[in-house]
Amino acid sequence: MRPRRYSDAGQAFPIYITVVAGLLFLAFAYVAVGQAAVNRGGAQTAADAAALAAAQDTRDQLAGKWVENVLDPTKWQEIFDGNVAGLVDGCGRADELAGQNDAHVTGCSPPTGLPLQYTVAVETDKPVGDSIVPGTESTYSKTHAVAVIEPLCTFQLPGADAGDDVLPKLTCKDRDWELDPTDLTDLPGPEDLFDVHLAD
Repeated sequence: MRPRRYSDAGQAFPIYITVVAGLLFLAFAYVAVGQAAVNRGGAQTAADAAALAAAQDTRDQLAGKWVENVLDPTKWQEIFDGNVAGLVDGCGRADELAGQNDAHVTGCSPPTGLPLQYTVAVETDKPVGDSIVPGTESTYSKTHAVAVIEPLCTFQLPGADAGDDVLPKLTCKDRDWELDPTDLTDLPGPEDLFDVHLAD
C-alpha cells in the first residue's frame, strides 16, 4: 500500500495564503504611501507657486514705483527697500495660483521688514483618498513656502554740484544702466531691478 503524501501540501496551503495576504497588505500600504506623497507634492507645488506669485506681484509694483520716481533718485533706496506707501499685498495673487494647483491658501503673511518676503500656507482641495490606512479619505495635505524679493541694483547719489538733471548710474547685477533724464525709453524691467526666489 502506497503512503499518502497529502499532509505536507495541506499544511503548506495556509502558509501560502498567509504569505500572499501579507504581500497584498504591503502592496496596498505602499500605494497609500505613494498617494500621500503625491498629495504632499501637489501641496508643495501649490505653495511654491502661490508664494512666488505674491512676491512677483509686489516686485512688479515696486518696479512701477521706481519708474514713477526715476527722476527723483532720492526716493530710489526706499523703493529698493520696499518702504513704499500704497502697495497692495500680493496675497490675492497667491490665492489665484494656489487654486490653479488644486489647493487654497490658509495663511499669507505679507512683507514686514527686510528682506521682503511672503510666507504662504496652503491646503490641498483633494484628500489623500481611500486607502488601507484609516482616515486618509478625509486627510488633506498642508504645507507652506517662503518667497523672497531682493533688490539687484546699487547706485550712488551724485554730489550737490552735479545738477538736478543728472541721474545716478544704476548697477544691476552684471549690467550698468546709464540713465538719460531726457530719454527714458530704455529702462530696466522688474526682473532687472529685483530678484524673486524661494527661500532655501
